[in-house]
Order: sequence, then C-alpha cells, then structure tokens
Amino acid sequence: MRRLDQLLANLGYCSRREARDFLKKHAVSVRGVAVRDPSSKASAADVRIDGEPLDHPDGLLLLLNKPLGLVCSHDEREGPRVYDLLPERWRARNPQVTSIGRLDKDTSGLILLTDQTELVHKYTSPKHKVPKLYRATTDRDLTPDLIPLFAAGTLLLEGEKAPCAPAELRLFADAPRTAELVLTEGKYHQVRRMFAATGTTVLTLHRVQFGQLTLGDLQPGEFRVINESEI
Repeated sequence: MRRLDQLLANLGYCSRREARDFLKKHAVSVRGVAVRDPSSKASAADVRIDGEPLDHPDGLLLLLNKPLGLVCSHDEREGPRVYDLLPERWRARNPQVTSIGRLDKDTSGLILLTDQTELVHKYTSPKHKVPKLYRATTDRDLTPDLIPLFAAGTLLLEGEKAPCAPAELRLFADAPRTAELVLTEGKYHQVRRMFAATGTTVLTLHRVQFGQLTLGDLQPGEFRVINESEI
C-alpha cells in the first residue's frame, strides 16, 4: 500500500503538492469509501477516481508507429519527440515513459515505449538478443556478396572494437536498392553504419518488426497498449 498522493503523482494525475486540491475536485474513493486525505494509504486496485479505476497502475507498455522527424529524447531542445504523441497524463508518470532502444529522427517504424525500467534493461541488453527487422533503401544496387559479409559476424564498424553480431540480409530481385536486415543487437545507428562500411548510403530506414511484434494497421503516430507476452 502507498500514500494516495504518491500513487496519484506516480500515475500522472497530479503532483504530490497538488493532491489535496485534486481530491477536492474529484470523487476519489478507496474500496467504495470517499477519501479526502492525501496521506491515506491505499492499494492501486482499490482506488476509483470519478467511478473509474486508475489508469494502468501496473505500468505501461506501448507499441508505437514512429513517424519521421521525431526524436526519442526527452530533451525538448532536440525537436519534436515521440512522447509528445502520448496523453498528457502518461507524460507525467514517474518513472517516466521512455523508449526501449532508440530510432533516430530519420528512421520510422516500430518502437516500444514503457515506464517499466526493468523492461528497458531487459530488451536493450545484448544478452536478450531480440530480433529486430529493418527495411532500407539505398543509393546503389545491392549485390549478393553482402549476404555472407553481414552474416559472418566479422564486420567491424568505424570506431568500434568488437565486430557486429551475425545479421541476416535479405535482397529483392525486383528491387535491387531495397533490403531487409535482421539484427539481434543495437549499436548506435547500426544499420546505416553497416551499409556505410560497404560504401553504401541508406536513404530511408523503417523498422518493421521487434521480436514477434509488427505494426499491423497502426498508422504513423498511432500506438496501442500491449502485453510483454506479445514480444
């Protein structure tokens, strides 16, 4: 059980300082009994606000179709952020909602957001080896000799001491400047740097899949709540 003001603040309803006014403005109850004291103790499952249960008290895990031009940083000085697509209350949660890994502003597609720090550590850890599928278009035709090069686990990126883990490259006979690449790690700008190591520039990059997750019919900027079991 936690203090009511702490519970409300952690879930983004108000700050702890604002909790007393929040309780005056809303019908807050614990197990059906009206509560006005912000220091009251309660379990999240027992709290109702204006008759509604608390908003995802056990944590958020979101699948987002990231549009181009947005950054995964919390720093507003870096430009429009993926977090700006979320409801205001979710942006005020503590721990804050953050991305599992990052996609740069020139990369679109599937990204996961969560306020559960253990999930961030789990799915960004090299030990977990969750496969991630990217689709890229390039400035030149791609040749079959790149397939064993990327799969060998010997490709060394500029500035790195360890080579990339083996990656699966898929080429398309009817689209020689389009490729799909499956990675199990997440080095900085890895897809672009892997192609750059072969003298190729990536023009567009889109993440198609993360583990078992795909975007389905989500449009750019749209998201849905998911369960970890879906990954």
